[in-house]
Amino acid sequence: MQSMLRTIVLDDGATTTLERWGDIGPVMLCVHGMTSSRKAWHRLAQRFADRYQVMAYDQRGHGDSVAIPGPMTLERGVQDLRDVAAVVGADVLVGHSWGGACVVRGGQMLDAIAVAAIDPMIVQVADDWYAEFIDQLEETFSYQGDARDERIRVDYSDWHPADVDGKVHAVHSMTTAPIAGLRDQNISGWDLRGDIATYPKPLLMVMAGPDDSIVPVPVMHEIAAHHAPDVQIVTLEDQGHNLHRTDFDRFAKTMEQFLSGLV
Repeated sequence: MQSMLRTIVLDDGATTTLERWGDIGPVMLCVHGMTSSRKAWHRLAQRFADRYQVMAYDQRGHGDSVAIPGPMTLERGVQDLRDVAAVVGADVLVGHSWGGACVVRGGQMLDAIAVAAIDPMIVQVADDWYAEFIDQLEETFSYQGDARDERIRVDYSDWHPADVDGKVHAVHSMTTAPIAGLRDQNISGWDLRGDIATYPKPLLMVMAGPDDSIVPVPVMHEIAAHHAPDVQIVTLEDQGHNLHRTDFDRFAKTMEQFLSGLV
């Protein structure tokens, strides 16, 4: 499926690459998570491009924005979302993980009709989680160029080819610095429980099973008990953090059901 690219200048002078699939209907603006890029949304675009203009951009330190070191605060990520939305609009917001946190927080500041967050990073994860993740990345990132690309293709060979291509694009030249930045620059204040308790518009949270979610089980229990009326929580018990890749059809159907009648 053909797409169109454009460069968007953010309010601090940094730039990002926006990709658009489809040219009719409302704007579905998508925000990727850690070690992903705008290419992570290719299959979602294929599914929705007959009804939406599906758009996605590279977050700092990822994909074609790999040379932009930060800042890596949640506030900066939300402002980047607002900057992009100011240019292209955002009727529906979709985000995964770190990007899920950006759309949950940013969705309250924009005119989006609905927000969908895939296993969003509701609270800052523990240091030992980051340490393990960075160790894994450093081993992968010891490969360079074509060798790194091939390593990624082997490591993610059970994913759909389009998702593997997206992962290759995301980390081809990436370092661990933006992940360390997400850890070190968000020591306090990364907590969306209050946002979810009073959310002012339809919010879909598609969660991984409790053993594999990025959200700690006690936090998830608290959210399940205390959320705004327009918040819908769907848990794919047998899926992990990348559920929109590993069980795409079920995820996409959940999205379609959520959006039906809203947009």
